[in-house]
Amino acid sequence: MKEELLTLLEDVRPDVAFDKEKKLIDEGILDSFDIISIMQVIEEKFGVSIDIENLEPENFNSVDAMVELIKKLREK
Repeated sequence: MKEELLTLLEDVRPDVAFDKEKKLIDEGILDSFDIISIMQVIEEKFGVSIDIENLEPENFNSVDAMVELIKKLREK
């Protein structure tokens, strides 16, 4: 799942080294438009729905955090 997500994220922002960054939101690497694009990609590809309550910076700060969010949403 992580490799697939990395590929999708690179399509959204090819200039970001998603596999190395751990503070994508905290350091301002991603902006709100990026997050919306990433949310759409995750929802479409992984068949989950990201609610407003899950729009926390810690859920999008790294690829690992996004993978954990997807896993959590799939369990619902």
